[in-house]
This record gives sequence, C-alpha cells and structure tokens, in this order.
Amino acid sequence: MIAILHVGPSERASAWQAEFRHALPEVEFRCWPEIGDARDIRYLVAWTLSPQLIAALPRLEVLFSIGAGIDQLDLSLVPEHVRIVRMIEPGITTTMAQYVAASVLALHRDLPFYIEAQRRGGWTQLPTLLCEERSVGVMGLGELGRAALTMLAPLGFRLRGWNRSPRRIEGAECFSGAGELDAFLGGTDILVCLLPLTDETRGILSRDLFDRLPHGARLVNAARGGHLVEDDLLAALDEGRIASAMLDVSQVEPLPQDHPFRTDPRILVTPHVAGVTRIETAVHTLIENLRRDLAGQALPGEVDRKRGY
Repeated sequence: MIAILHVGPSERASAWQAEFRHALPEVEFRCWPEIGDARDIRYLVAWTLSPQLIAALPRLEVLFSIGAGIDQLDLSLVPEHVRIVRMIEPGITTTMAQYVAASVLALHRDLPFYIEAQRRGGWTQLPTLLCEERSVGVMGLGELGRAALTMLAPLGFRLRGWNRSPRRIEGAECFSGAGELDAFLGGTDILVCLLPLTDETRGILSRDLFDRLPHGARLVNAARGGHLVEDDLLAALDEGRIASAMLDVSQVEPLPQDHPFRTDPRILVTPHVAGVTRIETAVHTLIENLRRDLAGQALPGEVDRKRGY
C-alpha cells in the first residue's frame, strides 16, 4: 500500500480524496489525524507542520507544499532525505498574474488617491499618464513572475525584470544579480515583488532599496510580508520617495486592527489573496506529480534546500 496524507480543511480533503479514487486509485488518500498504518505513507501535502505530524510519518519521502512558497514550513522538522515540492498549478499562477495586473493598473491610475478623495468628499484630478509612459519592474522571474509579465504585456507598460540568476523573457528587459540591481531599480516606476522569501531576500524592500527607485515610485508586494521593512515603507511614503503601495501580505497576518497600514490612504491592503491555490485545479497538479515520482521522473517545483526555493 502507498498512501498520501493530507493536512488541511475538510472541504479540500473531501474533494481531493474523491479525485484520487478516480484518477490515482493505487495511491490511498488519507486525512489527518486518521492516518491508518503510518508505514504506508510516503507522501504528505500540507501548509504547515508540527513535530507530532512529522514524528508520526517514519517512511515519508516527499512533502508537497499547498502553496507556491515554502517559508511557512518549518524545515528543521523535516528529515534531510525528504524531498520538498512547491505547488505550481494553474490556479495560483493565473490568480497571481491577474492580481499583479490589477494592482499595477490601480497604482498607475492613482486609485489610492481617488479612493481617499471619495472618502473625504474631494474632487481633484491628477495628471494621467499612458501605460507606455511608465515602467513596471518585477523582482523574481520564476513561474509567477513570468506569468505576471505576460499578463502585463498587452497593456503597453515598459516591462523589466530582475532575478538572482539570468533570465530571458520576450518583451521585457531583464537584469540579474546584485551587480545589476541598481540599474533595474533606477528605471522602475512601479516595482512588483514576487521573490521567494529566503535569508537573502528577507527585508529587501527597505529604505536602501526605496532610495534607489525613481522619486514617487509605486510598490506592489504580493510575495511575503517578510520582504518588507514596514517602518521603512511608511517613512518612504512620508518623504514622497514612494507614492503609493498595494500590499497583499504583512509581517503579521491577519494584519492587526491598529496597524497603520489599515488607515493609511496611500496603501491598499488585501488579505493574502493574490495567488490562490484552487481546489479544482491543484489536485491535478498533485496527482501528476505523484505519477511522475512513481515513474522515477523529476518533480516540477522541487526545492533546493540550500537556496530555499
């Protein structure tokens, strides 16, 4: 017997269990805490981990993250021999690209300013720029970053991308490494962060980075709250260095009721909804990955622990 253990909401568990019975009957789909014989469980799919969960699975071989990132997983709990795989599925990719496009347009057309004007009864018009008159730079050119640039391309923005290692993307000017970061930032009017959260990228959205953007740049953070030094953003907004921001993530989630981001008119906040793992599509990615593993093939999204993604 080969089994996969699911840890998470019952709605998702029920839907995925039914799909497994139909599409991959040779792998039994089990739901925590009803694990049955733990010796059967070679695969685990979860959002977070506990010591009790990992200790209960002596034959675990592959851990599948529910999301596109793995920073929410305490990897110190996971034995070195266990492979870790990020979720790469159409639902996450499409919803993230749509969120980035909507956020970029919202900041490009000054929606934070107009929403605040509506709230206080104002009627002031700002100068309107064409998309062609602004550049959008995406930090992080993995699956999500590339999809975001593809979604933005028909709008006419001047597109740029930055990545740790070199990438070539049609229609976008690409930069890589620390040596090209200044050049990337200096020509970016709207900055989009889609980086993985690692020791290297934690706190990267800071005063030092903001100072290298054009004055009055705009910021979209749809990656992780750990990328942003929140006090530095507030200071940059006060100084006019950053004109406005769209934030889907924060250091603490849910965002505390008394957090200044909640009431700052220059910031639009959403509750970590940018890229959504869809029950209907993610299960097919999971099933395909299990088929690949059973056939001895490589797994898309497998994580290099040394890099952290």
